[in-house]
Amino acid sequence: MTTTTPPFNDPTTGERGGIRRAPRPRDAATLILHRAGNDGRPEVLMGRRHEGHRFMPGQWVFPGGRLDRGDLRMPALPLRPDVVAALCRSAPPGRAHGLAVAAIRETFEETGLMIGVPDPRASRLDAGPLAAFAAAGLVPALDALDYVARAITPPYRPMRFHARFFLAPAEVARGEARPSPELTEVAWVPLAEARALDLPRITGVVLEVIEKRLAGEDRRIPAFSHRHGRALVDYDE
Repeated sequence: MTTTTPPFNDPTTGERGGIRRAPRPRDAATLILHRAGNDGRPEVLMGRRHEGHRFMPGQWVFPGGRLDRGDLRMPALPLRPDVVAALCRSAPPGRAHGLAVAAIRETFEETGLMIGVPDPRASRLDAGPLAAFAAAGLVPALDALDYVARAITPPYRPMRFHARFFLAPAEVARGEARPSPELTEVAWVPLAEARALDLPRITGVVLEVIEKRLAGEDRRIPAFSHRHGRALVDYDE
C-alpha cells in the first residue's frame, strides 16, 4: 500500500532549487542504538554533524553514511532471515549484507562503538576500515540489527541518498561513545525529547517510527520517497 504524506524532508517539496537533473541517490545506512535511561525511559544515541559538512551541517542525526564497496565483501555474522527478506525488497542479498556492514562500520567510525562478536575471520579485517575490530578479534554482528525504515532523498536535493535505517539495543555495542570529526557532539537523548533538537526532517520522522516500534504499536517498515512532487510512504514489510 502506498500513502501520501506531508513532506518528510523539506517544506519546499517539488522545488528543485536550480537543479536541472536529479542526481542518482547513493546507497547509505544508519544505525539507531537504543537503551533505557536512568528513569526507565528509552534513549537513542545521536550526534551533531560538523558545521563544515555540505550535507545536513550542524544538525543532530544518527550515526551512518554511504555504502562502500568493501562493505559488500566484509566477513560478518549474517543478518536474520526476516531482515534479509525485508531488505531485499529494495536490494539484492549481497547489497543487503553490505548495507548492514556499512551501518556498523559508520557507527564505529563516528562514535567508536563496536557492534561485533569474536570470530576467527576477524584477521581478514586487518588492512580495512575495521582494523580495530581485527585487533579485538571481532567481526560485525549483523544478527543484532533490526531493519526499521528506508528513505530516498527528494529529487530536488543536490545530494541524494537511499538510506536504510537499522535498530539495535545498546548492550550489543562495545566501548564508550565519543565524538569524532564527523559528529562533534555525541549524546544519549531521551526519545521523547529528541524531536526538539535541530534535526533533518527525515530524522524526526524516523524517531516517530522508532517510538512506535519500541512501544510495540507498529512493526511495519516504512519506505519514504517522493514522486511527482508528492511525499509517499510504501512498506517493506
